[in-house]
Amino acid sequence: MSRTVSSWILSSARNSIVLQGKGRFYSICVPDRNKIKWKLVFSRTNLYPAGSCSLDNTFSLKKAFRHTSTEEEHFSFQLSPSQINDILRAGELSHKILDLNGKNANSVLRFESNQLASNAPIEDRRSAATCLQTKGMLFGVFDGHAGSACAQAVSERLLHYIAVSLMSRQTLEEIELAVECMKPVLPILQWHKHPNDVEYREVTSQYFENLRVYWQHLLDLDTEPGFSLEEAMICAFKRLDSDISLEVQAPQENELMRNIALQVAFSGATACVAHIDGVHLHVANTGDCRAILGVQEEDGTWSTLPLTRDHNAFDESEIRRLKREHPRSEEKTLFVNDRLLGILMPSRAFGDVQLKWSKELQHSVLENSCDVEALNIYQYVPPNYHTPPYLTAEPEVTYHKLRSKDKFLVIASDGLWEMLSNEKVVKLVAEHLTELNMQKPQLAFEKPVNLGYMHSLLLQRKNRGIASLDQNIATHLIRHAIGSNEYGEVDQEKLAAMLTLPEDLARMYRDDITVTVVYFNSEKIENDYRDN
Repeated sequence: MSRTVSSWILSSARNSIVLQGKGRFYSICVPDRNKIKWKLVFSRTNLYPAGSCSLDNTFSLKKAFRHTSTEEEHFSFQLSPSQINDILRAGELSHKILDLNGKNANSVLRFESNQLASNAPIEDRRSAATCLQTKGMLFGVFDGHAGSACAQAVSERLLHYIAVSLMSRQTLEEIELAVECMKPVLPILQWHKHPNDVEYREVTSQYFENLRVYWQHLLDLDTEPGFSLEEAMICAFKRLDSDISLEVQAPQENELMRNIALQVAFSGATACVAHIDGVHLHVANTGDCRAILGVQEEDGTWSTLPLTRDHNAFDESEIRRLKREHPRSEEKTLFVNDRLLGILMPSRAFGDVQLKWSKELQHSVLENSCDVEALNIYQYVPPNYHTPPYLTAEPEVTYHKLRSKDKFLVIASDGLWEMLSNEKVVKLVAEHLTELNMQKPQLAFEKPVNLGYMHSLLLQRKNRGIASLDQNIATHLIRHAIGSNEYGEVDQEKLAAMLTLPEDLARMYRDDITVTVVYFNSEKIENDYRDN
C-alpha cells in the first residue's frame, strides 16, 4: 500500500461514509455503482453491563497503536516492525500435546492459534480443550455478529455440551450422583486458554445448571451406548441454541444475568468445531467459519481438502433448503442483496432470536425487559417476516479418517477466508513448515560447551533469519491476510496501515480474524493403521 493509497483511505473516510462509534451491527450491503455502502440496522452496543466482564483491557498491545477515529488531528499509518509484531502476536496461543511421560501418544502433535481484532472489542472467540471423560480433543472458532455476547457464551458452553453428549450412561450417572450428594464433580474438559480469554463468571452457575438439565435429559432417554459422534455434535449444537432461547424467556430476578441472557440471545454467532480422536476427525459447522485440511502427497506436493461449506446466500444447497422450509410466495424475499432477509450474511447461526421467534414473542420478551435501550438491543423486525424461524443452528457434520499424508487442519473465521483462498492458506502453512525445518539449529554441541561456542550458535541462528520469522503459524497467516500485495508478498506499509485503521473505519477494510492450526502426528496415525 503506497503512501498515496494510505492518504486516500484517510481522506475518503473523512469525506464520505463513516461507521461512527463502537458499533456492532447487522449491515445491509447495498451495491451503488462501483461503491459499497453500509446501512446501519443495529447501532452501537455495549456488551458488558456494569459489574460484568469487560474486554476493554483485552489485547491492550493491539489497541495501543490504534487510532479511535479518523477525526484525530495527528493521524499516522506508520508503525515500526517491532510495533507491528507486538500487535500481531498479542493473541498468540500454542500448545504441545504430551502425556505424563513427556511423550506424544496422540494423533494431535500440537496446535497454534491467534486472533486479530477489527471490531472494538473483538467479536470472534476460540476454544480448545481435551475431553477428560471421553477420548479426543475439541477445537472451535466462533464468529460473533451484532456484538460478542453470543460468541462468548457459545465458546464457553458448546464444548461442554458436546463432551456430555459423548459420555456413557455410567459416567453421566456418576456425575449426577456427585451433584446430588454435593461432592466434587468429575472434570469434563481440560481447557487450553490464552491468558486474555474472558469468561461470563456471573452466569457460570446458571450455565452449569442448564448443562445438568441436559445430561438429565440424556439419562431419561434410557439408551445405551448413546449417540454416534455425528449425532452427539448435532444434538449439542441444537440443544445449546435452544437453551440460549429459553434462558432469555425464563423469569430472572438477577438483573445482570437477565441482561446477559438478552444480549446473548439477540446477538449471534457462527461456529466451527472439530473433534479429533485417533484417526477419526469430525467437523461440525454452522455458518461461514471454515475448516480445511493440508495434505502432502507422496511426490511432496500439497493439496487442499475442504471439510465444510459456507452457509450463506452463495451456497445453492442452502438456498434450496430455505426454499423448502418456506412458502413459495417468499422465494424472492428470503435472500435480498445476498443476505438472509436482507439482513444477515450467514444462513445458520446461534442466537439471533429476531430471525427465529415470532413477532409476538419478540415483543413480549422485550416489553418485559428492564431497559432494552440501555442494552442497545434494537427492536427491529425485518420486512417480509412471515414464517419464522428463518435461521437454524443445526450444523453439518463431516467425517474424515485421517491418513499419514494429512499434515494439518486449519479452522478460521471468515475474516481470514475473505482475504486468502483455501489453496493460499495451505501453501503458506506448508512453506512455513519447510522454512522452520530448514532453519532449525543443530543441537549437536561440542564438549565442553563454553559461552563463546554458544554465542557462535546464536549468531548462526540469527543469520538464518529465524529471529524474524513468525513462530506461530496463525500469526503468519494473519500477517499475509492483511499485509499481502498483489504479488503475494507482505508489504510492510500496507500492513502498518491495516493495523492502525481507526475503529470507525477498520471494519470496512477487514473483519475480525481468528485462526487455529492443528498439526497431526503422522507417525502415530501410521501406527494406528498398522496396529489395526
